[in-house]
Amino acid sequence: MLVLSRKKDESIIIDGKIEIKIIEAEDGRVRIGIDAPKNIEIHRKEVYDEIMTENKAAVSAKQNVEALKGKTFNKQVTKQPDQSEKHKKLMK
Repeated sequence: MLVLSRKKDESIIIDGKIEIKIIEAEDGRVRIGIDAPKNIEIHRKEVYDEIMTENKAAVSAKQNVEALKGKTFNKQVTKQPDQSEKHKKLMK
C-alpha cells in the first residue's frame, strides 16, 4: 500500500486519469473529491463489499437453479376420469 501525506487542496493522480483531491481535513475526518472518467465505478469500501457479497449470493443462487434444472423429478400423474367416463359408471 502506498501511503502519502496531502494537505487541503493538494491532489494525487492515478494512471493519468483519476485525480483525488483533499477538500477538507478536520476533526479526524477527511473529505476528498474524486475526478475520474465516467466508465470507472467509484464506491466507498463498505458499499463495494456489500455489492460483492450480493453478487456472490446471486451467482450461487443461479448455480443452484441451473443444477436443479439438470435433475429430473419423478412425478406420479394420476389420470382423472373425464365426465363421460364418470357418466358411464353411474349409468351401469
